Amino acid sequence: MTQQVKRAFRYRFYPTDEQAAELSRTFGCVRLVYNKALEERTRAWYGEHRRVSYVQSSTALTEWKKTEELAFLREVSSVPLQQALRHLQTAFANFFAKRAKYPRYKSRKKSRASAEYTRSAFKWRDGKLTLAKMAEPLDIRWSRPLPEGSVPTTVTVSRDSAGRWFVSLLCEDTITPARPTTAAVGIDAGITSLVTLSTGEKIANPRHERRDRARLAKAQRELCRKAKGSANREKARRKVAKVHARIVDRRRDFLHKLSTRLVHENQVVVIEDLSVRNLLKSHSLARAISDASWTELRSMLEYKCAWYGRELVVIDRWFPSSKLCGACGTVTAKMPLNVREWTCECGTAHDRDVNAARNILAAGLAASACGDGVRPQRESSRTGRSLVKQETQRATAGIPRL
Repeated sequence: MTQQVKRAFRYRFYPTDEQAAELSRTFGCVRLVYNKALEERTRAWYGEHRRVSYVQSSTALTEWKKTEELAFLREVSSVPLQQALRHLQTAFANFFAKRAKYPRYKSRKKSRASAEYTRSAFKWRDGKLTLAKMAEPLDIRWSRPLPEGSVPTTVTVSRDSAGRWFVSLLCEDTITPARPTTAAVGIDAGITSLVTLSTGEKIANPRHERRDRARLAKAQRELCRKAKGSANREKARRKVAKVHARIVDRRRDFLHKLSTRLVHENQVVVIEDLSVRNLLKSHSLARAISDASWTELRSMLEYKCAWYGRELVVIDRWFPSSKLCGACGTVTAKMPLNVREWTCECGTAHDRDVNAARNILAAGLAASACGDGVRPQRESSRTGRSLVKQETQRATAGIPRL
């Protein structure tokens, strides 16, 4: 059964000088309104223990426009400014619900320059997009078609640190579920091999950051030699940003292709609940872990499984997938990272990553069948053996070993 979803389609565009100037002014005004509203809310919260609603912030924005100091806010479209207040309202709602930290101020240098336009602030006609306060449509490079007959409901314009302009069109799209299959796969994330599958296949880590490390280092050395505030320093900064953008684009492209393949080939996908934030505290592995981008891969698997009618099972992060023998259920006391192959007491020889992937698959199938997650091991009073060991041994009984 098909399903209707909201889907964003992102394209690159090339603005004229007038359009670039208008959008730059809009970005600045959006940032100012967001920061000023955040300042007012912070003063009310910490000074008076009072919450400020979106309606009150919107009323304050109207008053700001009437002042001589902030009269320039009337020169740009009002919709992106109102959307900035809505985004701030969402940030505070997440904060009060304890889903996020306290909202932070937007930085001119570090925050992404963007502006959001709703349906009343842009014109969509014959496949051409014209934003409010602009006389000409945007020169968009249509790298892929929009869904047939769809009309954008929201348009987000952004500029990255490398100076590239992007427009994101939010449209209704029809997703057709993938053809059902009986295949299931367990995925063990790693560094040398980005992922190891329970089938025994190892997908090498492209190491995009390492491949461009020399180019990045050269660009950063040139940046350090430039005088602060000079035009040459800005040019050098753009070069550094372009190298970073190249790394990010290539990594994201690879992860999209990998996640799409895994979702289309398997009905059940099982992964580990890795605590990437804690893993990044390891100074010797932090750079490699960041380059692997496990969190982004998990995010892609989550929404693609939901789209195409697949099941994604996430097992507990404390499940000892690497130390557990898939043949007899014995858990090895220690398993250093430099040990890539090991032999269990039962005589079974294991490839560390393949064994972990198979244990992840077995635990995920057991958890899916029982309708519960896989928790840290606890002993059964009847057998004295771990319940997870018993479940994993039963689940892996029919899986052929390499």
